[in-house]
Amino acid sequence: MLIAGAVVGAIVEAALGTRAGIGWVGTMIVALMGAWIGSALFSFGPEYGRVYLISAVIGAIILVLLLKVITGPRVVE
Repeated sequence: MLIAGAVVGAIVEAALGTRAGIGWVGTMIVALMGAWIGSALFSFGPEYGRVYLISAVIGAIILVLLLKVITGPRVVE
């Protein structure tokens, strides 16, 4: 599941064109939480490590966008 989290986190950062600014461990955690959100809403797409990748990406994008709204813009070096 950690590998799926890393893959989903990388896809989300690439899709949004930004880095979350929380390191790779934080990115994996956000991706796994997004996978949970995505699978709670819908479960489809290829499965890897009991994680539906498309649902996980959509859930993680939703979560990252919500975090950006709550925390505001951050400067990432």
